[in-house]
Amino acid sequence: MQHAPAPIKVGRTRDGTVAYFVNLPPEALPPVLGRDLAAAWEAARDAAADAAWGTARLFRFRRPDGSVTDLVLSDEDARCWAGAVDGTVGMQTSYGLSLCLRLLALVDLLARASWTAELFRIGRTGTALHPALLSAAATAQLTADARFDETGFRARLAGLPGPPSTGVLA
Repeated sequence: MQHAPAPIKVGRTRDGTVAYFVNLPPEALPPVLGRDLAAAWEAARDAAADAAWGTARLFRFRRPDGSVTDLVLSDEDARCWAGAVDGTVGMQTSYGLSLCLRLLALVDLLARASWTAELFRIGRTGTALHPALLSAAATAQLTADARFDETGFRARLAGLPGPPSTGVLA
């Protein structure tokens, strides 16, 4: 029996930042479906093409011991991508928030980890992502700072065949 995604309390700070109050840490957010992650990627790409930069966002994660972890999205691109996810799936549940953070973590990983170069291609008409890359991003546990553990992520993808040809594959 599946449980409904946990709700997220959403508000605004005095400066207009959208604030999300989450009663669990990033590493406790649920996995998502690979097809939802692929759709979020496309929505984010469309939003960027439309220059829909969105607003700053603050995520406050409360841990079981009462401590908090804050994550702030002030980067224009990250705001755009978060806005795209919020506009399509919504981020008022743990599932939608997990989807957004996994998208951002995947983009971060692709930008900084050279070993991922064989798992995606960027072209004029879009980005091709290896299906196993999407699957790993959809299901790998996030770290305390809402990223992917690069070592563990890489191990999940060991031994994959070559890069994808075209399109976002799910």
